[in-house]
Amino acid sequence: MQHDSGIAVHFIITDGNHAVPVAYTGGLPGLFREGQGIVALGTLNQNGTFDATELLAKHDERYTPPEVVDALKRSGHWKEGS
Repeated sequence: MQHDSGIAVHFIITDGNHAVPVAYTGGLPGLFREGQGIVALGTLNQNGTFDATELLAKHDERYTPPEVVDALKRSGHWKEGS
């Protein structure tokens, strides 16, 4: 895996029944954290490690991007818990 920027990270992804080690080099999504759902694109190598080329953090249907929250707060239209 060759990426121009970012850090090399290794983690385990699981569906609760099976676990697969993942290797990734690059910038991590802002929502990336333990217990967060993700979508990983890449290939499974011969050693059983998933070599990810892209990571996308999943969010629930209520997620609002930080820049939208900031704009709503500035305009006075933001309601806590929205």
